[in-house]
Amino acid sequence: MSLPTDEQIREVLKTVVDPEIHIDIMNLGLIYGIERDEDAGNINVRMTLTSPGCPYGPEIQRMAHSVVAGLPEVKSVNIEITFSPPWDPRTMATDEAKDILGIF
Repeated sequence: MSLPTDEQIREVLKTVVDPEIHIDIMNLGLIYGIERDEDAGNINVRMTLTSPGCPYGPEIQRMAHSVVAGLPEVKSVNIEITFSPPWDPRTMATDEAKDILGIF
């Protein structure tokens, strides 16, 4: 067996919704990268939060870890939080999220 594809990982990350904004972290553009180590069964997800002081940061990180760890063949998951570059919904969010957020 092999690790889930990047697309499969992105699909489960769509189930993680920011409790404050009520939009999933994929559509918000909070996922910056996914690295898979096929040999070790490890997945590293590099992501950001809507702000460094996001009160739901630990919960979002925990939920992201949980859904990725639940995928078949995954032995370990690391959710790496970064603020470089800072999140900007005008350039990072999907059109669907921008509509919900009122960004035109």
